[in-house]
Amino acid sequence: MPDRVALAGVVYVLRKGVAWRDVPSESVGCSGVTAWRRLRDWTEAGVWPHLHAALLTEMRRADLLELDDCSVDGSHVRALKGGTPSAPLRSTAPAPAPSIT
Repeated sequence: MPDRVALAGVVYVLRKGVAWRDVPSESVGCSGVTAWRRLRDWTEAGVWPHLHAALLTEMRRADLLELDDCSVDGSHVRALKGGTPSAPLRSTAPAPAPSIT
């Protein structure tokens, strides 16, 4: 199965929110199982970070990357020097029991 066809299956699942078994192989070009296996293989091979970097490079070359409308997700970008908390953090530890002695 060509990579582009398998990618179309992955994108179909992401856009439509359907289960892998519900991918219409007639219109997408591959079964959901095939798309899922390719997604698994690409993830294990570390394809996604490289694809993301290549896409950003191409968008910069074409002057299509508009960073005024972007957001940063803390799960992907670490705050190296921390930050100032907006409010004191409350403890989630249980309160100590009162002494009975």
